[in-house]
Amino acid sequence: MASFSYIAAPVFADLGDGFYDAVTPARFPMHRLRFRNQRWAERIGLGQLDDAAWETHFARFDPLPDNLKAPLALRYHGHQFGIYNPALGDGRGFLFAQLRDSEAMARRLLDLGTKGSGTTPWSRGGDGRLTLKGGVREVLATEMLEASGVYTSKSFSLFETGEMLFRGDEPSPTRSSVLVRLSHSHVRFGSFQRHAHARDVERLRRLFDFSVEHYVPELHASNDVKDETGLEQRVVDFVKIVGERSARLAASWMATGFVHGVLNTDNMSITGESFDYGPYRFLPRYDPDFVAAYFDEGGRYAFGRQPTVVLWNVARLADALRPLAPDADFHPAMLAFEDAFHMAMRADLLARLGVASRGVDEDARLVDGIYGFLDADAGHPRSVGYDAFFFDWYGGREERAMSKARADRYQGPAFDVFRSALAEFSAARPEILADSYFEREDPCTLLIDEIEDIWSAIDTRDDWGPFEAKIADIRAMGAVMHPHAE
Repeated sequence: MASFSYIAAPVFADLGDGFYDAVTPARFPMHRLRFRNQRWAERIGLGQLDDAAWETHFARFDPLPDNLKAPLALRYHGHQFGIYNPALGDGRGFLFAQLRDSEAMARRLLDLGTKGSGTTPWSRGGDGRLTLKGGVREVLATEMLEASGVYTSKSFSLFETGEMLFRGDEPSPTRSSVLVRLSHSHVRFGSFQRHAHARDVERLRRLFDFSVEHYVPELHASNDVKDETGLEQRVVDFVKIVGERSARLAASWMATGFVHGVLNTDNMSITGESFDYGPYRFLPRYDPDFVAAYFDEGGRYAFGRQPTVVLWNVARLADALRPLAPDADFHPAMLAFEDAFHMAMRADLLARLGVASRGVDEDARLVDGIYGFLDADAGHPRSVGYDAFFFDWYGGREERAMSKARADRYQGPAFDVFRSALAEFSAARPEILADSYFEREDPCTLLIDEIEDIWSAIDTRDDWGPFEAKIADIRAMGAVMHPHAE
């Protein structure tokens, strides 16, 4: 008998018709567990599930006790590469369960959602499946981002499912999988866009009230969301809060050197959580024009354009909410985004460098020095690299950086500017420099060549050793750098 101690909270179903479609999960010929996120399973009260129960719920998708009676494929629209698409929705995934995070403030509402769990009314002719390589890549992405302090969904479970899939953008046939992700909401910017596009003000209002109640506690606590008085101001405040969350997320991507790849409005969550990892990349070296997706030919979602694109997406959220607040002025919310981004960017870069703030002006001078050096170094055939730079100079210790094999790259006018700015700063957490992690020659990274090598071992030899070793290395880094990441 499976043991459950989680706090069920299947509230999305209360929204009713028009927000989702009940669907039937696919039946797979095989269920071979490849990844189980035990630490988050324990956090949410599912850590005691034995192997059989884990398979029952996260590969066969039998409902969890007191939770959703059937999986729900969510409805939404979205701008994809700037073009509005009204034919979207969960095409290969669904909302499987909702529960409360017993350790977080206000017991935040969490979702267990899927990827690769079969066709839905929104599959648009697709097979509703996920390649095993895609599942492996998403596990690696979420683990690396969590360890880097980025607010991200968590890969909760990955099963290989025994089907052979055909894809146009990778060698086929290829192996299949089904992923379960743990997320802080699947309410997307595109969820609001759908109802605005349909001119369904009643459902738009219902989704707004639901979102405020469950995901914006600071706004819910100060207002009666059912009261018509002050609705316009609540809508403006909602956009401002979501925008500030999104700004902080964009800043964390930039500091981490992460390129999302598909920053469509249907891939933006109102909680400011990063999720849905397709053709992502981590920067090998600083390059504002670096793109993750081979099909992003115009560079719309290039690394350096991510903050601008995220702000554009927030503006589209404001557009979608306009029917609830026809006379609202959203300009202050857009300005709040910019302020929040710059503040978070300074803080995140200083944290990545491991130095304590000295105030806005000095911090900004150091940030300019960081990017000045990284930009000058990027074109060198022996470039230091984005991750290695922050690793070498963590804590602001010049003697440590100069002991590395890359020491000869730390010279020149741009470096002198950086070193001069850094000289005024002290280590924020000097005690962690004694950790064995900093005795390494190189930092833990997740560059595309590493991912391809991990996949090659799985694909050619069914060797999961490199995958498991990388997860262990990432988690060891996270335990030092961001031990309390959510």
